[in-house]
Amino acid sequence: MITRIREVRKAKGLTLEQVGELCDPPTTAQTIGRLETGTRTVSVNWLNRIALALGVTSAELVALPGQAEVPIAALLGPDGVRAPTRSIAFPPQIASDGMVGVQVNASIGDYRSGDSIWCRRIAPAEYGSALNRDLLLPRPAGRFLFGRLIGREGDRLQLLPLGSGARQLILTDPPWAAVAVQLVRRL
Repeated sequence: MITRIREVRKAKGLTLEQVGELCDPPTTAQTIGRLETGTRTVSVNWLNRIALALGVTSAELVALPGQAEVPIAALLGPDGVRAPTRSIAFPPQIASDGMVGVQVNASIGDYRSGDSIWCRRIAPAEYGSALNRDLLLPRPAGRFLFGRLIGREGDRLQLLPLGSGARQLILTDPPWAAVAVQLVRRL
């Protein structure tokens, strides 16, 4: 099985040691390195453990035939633009269960018209981990609220809607929430 463990790990800016520590139970950097390079067989169990540690689905770690891949031609940083020292590519975006999208039709806050925001549904127990992140929440009658989670007190969520001068809104016990995990913006 060909995996994209290394590409996803590097895209998230993590070292082998960090991924090993994030695994449950923790493992060594050497083991993660062997799984990345294919010198050790990647079982479904290992794939699931590493996906959980990286915060992605197992499907995003598997390279399938026919998947389009975008080669990375340059790396941009504070020192300017440079060519990569080895061949690397963006892993293809794969939608998973629990993903929902937000299409931005008019610029507001940090978002521009035409942006696509990928959101991952989260359980109420995970709301605390979404502090200072943008959330999509359902409201009655088919309406929604999208804003920055700025506080949580029990089952009450405090959100700051997008745009200047917006006042804090409080939503009690929403049936579900989805945290923004990826922004796709055309230039």
